[in-house]
Amino acid sequence: MAVVLAIDAGTTGVRSIAFDETGLPLSSSYREFPQYFPSPGWVEHDAQEIWDAVVVTLTELMAGIDQPVAAIGITDQRETVVVWDKSTGEPLHKAIVWQDRRTAARCDELRDAGHLDLVRRTTGLVLDPYFSGSKLEWLIAGGHIEVDANTAFGTVDSWLVWKLTGGEAHITDTTNASRTLLYDIGAMAWSEDMLDLFGVPASVMPEVRPSSGRFGVTATNLPVPGGIPISGIAGDQQAALFGQACFATGSAKNTYGTGSFILMNVGSAMPDPVDGLLTTVGWTLADGSTTYALEGAVFVTGAAIQWLRDGLGIIDEAAEIGPLATSVESTDDVFLVPAFAGLGSPWWDAGARGTIVGLTRGTTRAHIARATVESMALQSRDVIDAMASAGGVKVESLRVDGGASVMDFLLQTQADQIGVPVHRSAITETTALGAAYLAGIAEGVWDSTDEVSAAWRSNGVFEPSDDRTDADALHARWLQAVERSRGWAG
Repeated sequence: MAVVLAIDAGTTGVRSIAFDETGLPLSSSYREFPQYFPSPGWVEHDAQEIWDAVVVTLTELMAGIDQPVAAIGITDQRETVVVWDKSTGEPLHKAIVWQDRRTAARCDELRDAGHLDLVRRTTGLVLDPYFSGSKLEWLIAGGHIEVDANTAFGTVDSWLVWKLTGGEAHITDTTNASRTLLYDIGAMAWSEDMLDLFGVPASVMPEVRPSSGRFGVTATNLPVPGGIPISGIAGDQQAALFGQACFATGSAKNTYGTGSFILMNVGSAMPDPVDGLLTTVGWTLADGSTTYALEGAVFVTGAAIQWLRDGLGIIDEAAEIGPLATSVESTDDVFLVPAFAGLGSPWWDAGARGTIVGLTRGTTRAHIARATVESMALQSRDVIDAMASAGGVKVESLRVDGGASVMDFLLQTQADQIGVPVHRSAITETTALGAAYLAGIAEGVWDSTDEVSAAWRSNGVFEPSDDRTDADALHARWLQAVERSRGWAG
């Protein structure tokens, strides 16, 4: 029986997982990589360290596998910018991470100059430093890299395929391309208007292909055998939407990772721009058929738990957050707005900053922990409310995944806040699973999305309370806290 490998290159680490033909994980390996913060609001990675983490995890994974590998799928942190020299295979600059805010002023300039409407209509996105375009402009126009015939740009997936294929393939897929601010999601091609707006030469851009289909094969000097097809690529949130089998129009998922990302399948027709939300490519299959999605991006959820651990020392391990949060009955009116990288959907306020309100002498670390967990559900409600009001489509249920989804308290709070059942996937790593499914479908391991739907399973359903009084009161106070955080950076 063959296995499909998935490489999940996230924001704080790389996880490689082997899935069997039923979609169950057989084994996995994980490695964190360093985070760099050279200035306030700046976040960088070393692309070589990301690749090193891939090599380590694949080496460990392959040591425990005796089945043949049918295909490899890749999912990644999307908007992060990597630039490298094709002749040497070396990065030209530290990778600029999606959380990085260094181009906030430039995005404000472009918005004030009247470019937002064109950006929205062309890319489905907004002018925000979250996306790749202004980061790449900063590197090029700011003279931080020199562009020549060997210069290559890509999101993290492009970098990994380049390395896995021994420099044979400079490619990306439609989902990652749709997060760059440089891609026309209607025409499904790089946009000359957007490339001109950000001063990016077309020569540095990767070829764009469907999310499911062969991108290349592995080189011979790797931890995996040579010649294995690399046949699935999707940005992490689109991969999770696929892995959650959200194939029906109106179906939705939320991934609680470093940030939280709520995506709703809106079908095969590109919708008009929606205020406060993003329109993005959900996936493109090998036959060229594209599914679109509405997305609400919450920049910081799980990263706030990491901050409690590494920044404040309130917890020693991330797993402590759930028991600590439930050790108190309430936050005693303490709210944490984790706007460490500004606020995403539906506010899109790059000037917002992290805020804690309601502190008293009686506040303990348990209250702050509970406020952190509640903020995940409250931010997600803001997005789902915006989706319902903008599209007129009510989410009937929400499928959830990601590391924090193991917390029953979080998911019950989420159900109470949005007023619909929350279904936890039996496989929490649905991001990697989605990448594996995209690769496996391309190589015939699975026949179709119908087979993926039949394999989906839940290990918990959280029903909302019939009485919404407490949930609505909590949300109203939350919105007051959000207003305190906004515009702090000017």
